[in-house]
Parts: sequence; structure tokens; C-alpha cells
Amino acid sequence: MKTTLAILSLLLTTAAPLPANAADDSVDVALVFAADVSGSMTNAELHTQRDGFVAAFRNPALQDAIQSGVHRKIAVAYVEWAGAREQWLVTPWTIISDQSTAGAFADRLAAAQMAHGSQTSMSAGLLFAASQFEHLKVQADRMAIDVSGDGANNAGPPIGIVRDIVLSRGITINGLPLGATPDATSDSEYAHMFEPPEVDLEDYFNGCVVGGVNSFALPVTGPAELFTAIQRKLALEIAGLPAQVIPASYYLPDAPPTKCEANW
Repeated sequence: MKTTLAILSLLLTTAAPLPANAADDSVDVALVFAADVSGSMTNAELHTQRDGFVAAFRNPALQDAIQSGVHRKIAVAYVEWAGAREQWLVTPWTIISDQSTAGAFADRLAAAQMAHGSQTSMSAGLLFAASQFEHLKVQADRMAIDVSGDGANNAGPPIGIVRDIVLSRGITINGLPLGATPDATSDSEYAHMFEPPEVDLEDYFNGCVVGGVNSFALPVTGPAELFTAIQRKLALEIAGLPAQVIPASYYLPDAPPTKCEANW
């Protein structure tokens, strides 16, 4: 109960984005990327994940998605997370409006030091990501957290409670499950992408992590798919469109419950 109250206190005191005085102060979406850097991620996986986001922002196709919005601007921030006390702000809020600003963001992200933590506290990572909206100085039509991860929550507060609190703030949570299949992964560098048999990572994200308006999870089953998945997610998030997957909010009430806290 004390843990729950502490979480509530943290998020309920988080300020909403500042109101805009003119159209120039508005963005179509404010998006926090929350990247998993827990101990289960190998060095190869860490670099592949970071490189995927960098490449996505350097891709001219990103401008097509941005220009499709009402304000033709988005705000982005990038954080990394691992254990319950291991979260890092890698790049603060940045307005992306053209190829120049997107490229500058990609350059800063590529040059930033990469963290590597221990346990997997996706819940603490989500709390940290949600707290970044306190520092947003523009009005956002939509707010979203894009969380990637290769395992279930095994430290920090319960993921289900955290998810519900984040959603209550009007923040959508989308997911990028970093899983693998025997056919998709033969490189030993990516051996740790295999999940324990009791966890289906796509089901886990849909049942325990994602939520909100048009929320979705796009599973990645191998390193070669990561850039494509990130690019597709960015386009969907900027446009505010649902992916062709079943979001958590559409699950039937009598669906079998998903085990959300890992004990291994």
C-alpha cells in the first residue's frame, strides 16, 4: 500500500504540459522513447536498439509522417531504464519539424553515452518516462510513451498499477517487444533475446504494458526487423493511427489473465 501511495503521489504531482498561446506552441504528439538497457540486453542488442532509433530519425521518410500532422511538428525525448533505481535521460525534449532538426536529434542520440543496468523494472522506467511530461514546454495534442523491452517486470512497483496511473494522466503507452524465435535468431550475440518459456512477450505487452487511445505493440523477432518496426511505430504514433494489432483496451474482460510480475 505504501508503494502504491508513493507512485500515486509521484505521478499526481506531475504537471501537465503548459497551455499554448499560439499555434506555433503546439505539436501533434509529444513522445518519450523509453529504451530497455537492463542486464538481459547484450551489448549487441543495446547498440542495435539505439542504432534503430538513430536511423529512423535520419530517414527522410520520417518527414512525410511529420508533415501529415496538423502542426507539422512533434516533440521527442529519449530515456533509458533498467532496475528500479536505474533510469537516465539521454536526450531532453526536442522539437522535430524538418530533416535538419530530426538529423540533429539523431546525432545527439548517437553520440550520447549508453547506460547498461541490472534488473528489469519496466514499471519504474514508465514512471520516469511519464515524469518527463512535467518539463514539456509546449502544448501537445497527444502524449505517448514508446517503451521497448525484452522481458517481464521483475523489480520495482507492480507494472499493472503503474500502467493504469500513467493512462489516467492521458498518456498512451505503446510497446516494442524485443523477442525472438529460433528461426529468426541464429547469432549467439542475440541469445538473450529468447524469453523464459512461461512468458510470451507479445501477450505480456498487450496484457500488462500497453494501453490508451489507439495503443499498440509491434513485436520484433530479430535484429533485422528493428529499424522497420521503429519506423512504422513512429509513423503510427505521429499520425495517431492504430496498428493492425489488437490493443490491450480491446481485450475481452473474460480473457485469461496475463502474469505481469516475473519471479525468476
